[in-house]
Amino acid sequence: MKRFVFDQLIAWKNSPIRKPLILKGVRQVGKTWLLKEFGKQEYAHVAYFNFDENEEYRDFFRMTKDVHRIIPNLSMASGQTISPKDTLIIFDEIQESPEALNTLKYFRENAPEYHVACAGSLLGIALAKPSSFPVGQVDFLQVRPLTFTEFLLACGQDNLVSYLDSVSDFEPIPAAFFNPLYEQLKMYYVTGGMPEVVRYWAEFHDVNLVQQTLQNILETYERDFAKHPDRSTFPKINMVWNSLPSQLSKENKRFLYNVVKKGARAREYENALQWLVNAQLIYKIYRITAPGLPLSAYDDISAFKIYSADVGLLRRQSKLAPTAFREGNRLFTEFKGALTENYVLEALSNQFEVTPRYWSRLNPSYEVDFIIQRDNDIIPVEVKAEDNVHSPSLKKYAETFPEQTKLRLRFSMANLHKDGNLLNVPLFLIDQVDRLMELALSD
Repeated sequence: MKRFVFDQLIAWKNSPIRKPLILKGVRQVGKTWLLKEFGKQEYAHVAYFNFDENEEYRDFFRMTKDVHRIIPNLSMASGQTISPKDTLIIFDEIQESPEALNTLKYFRENAPEYHVACAGSLLGIALAKPSSFPVGQVDFLQVRPLTFTEFLLACGQDNLVSYLDSVSDFEPIPAAFFNPLYEQLKMYYVTGGMPEVVRYWAEFHDVNLVQQTLQNILETYERDFAKHPDRSTFPKINMVWNSLPSQLSKENKRFLYNVVKKGARAREYENALQWLVNAQLIYKIYRITAPGLPLSAYDDISAFKIYSADVGLLRRQSKLAPTAFREGNRLFTEFKGALTENYVLEALSNQFEVTPRYWSRLNPSYEVDFIIQRDNDIIPVEVKAEDNVHSPSLKKYAETFPEQTKLRLRFSMANLHKDGNLLNVPLFLIDQVDRLMELALSD
């Protein structure tokens, strides 16, 4: 299974200012597999330590912070070769050992010759605790679900990927490519990008196995909720999580606490919501009042939307049957196009460093689905689940902020075309959008 993030791991290995690496990402997104595969391909030895399976490894970090004492102890206890430069040291489930997490700064300061990479299922929660966080002493790498392009490669559709890579103008996509890409995209909505699910689909083409694997992942997440140190918060996390499909089924997808529970207030549930954000199970997208730099300066923190970490998990959580992928464009339009918005957000988050926002105004009501920052350009993005390309909100945004609107971007199932500063991109081309925007802005 090809993961594009592998290239970033190689760049980390070869960096002259390499620090211990922390892989961030939701549980079962493939962090451990990625590190083991990276070690197998790029190093002579791999020394793997799981702090959840082998609690005794934690003791070495409790007794001392001296890296040159810790390394021989780990090597002897595990029987694994550990030598500088040609061994990848993997600390898995490192959130189970705050002392090990804290010791990463000493690897950086006193033993930079060792290559150390870490992962964990709830690492985002641990990193939210300043006492255990080695500030400035680690590198981070975000691992997300497979992109649509990675899904195509996993399914043996290399020819379609080659075609997508070759698109270099705004001519319509020929039907010979448009139609199969459209069908593959519908299947991606069914599976999502969790590696195990994609692998099962690619190997067995068994929809029931896809369904069961997605359900197993959802149940694993729900068991993790109980790991919150405050037991009274556990049911609140569960309620916020279970409200996700309902939040996204509304015409106005702004998050409402009373959808979680009738009469609920922010102060009762905001900690539960933040736990899900820290665990990277959901995206939290703020409304902005104007398109300025930095985007965060224009956040309206009282208004936000939430989305799932993975479109396939959202579909399964929403109880939308996989048979919908056979029913025309139903997957794209189901519950107000929420799956399509989720898919677009995931892809934009993969390509742009700044978390997307959205823009809206009242009386009369207008809303632009996403606002992205590309370098120093602020670009409005509208998402259409079908080939209906009527975009009054995108037009109103451009009229309101003409100086800041160099380009307007619309994702839909209409064919690729550019009309003035409006670029329409078919949904299956989304992984190419940064490159296409470069072309559009230089046109």
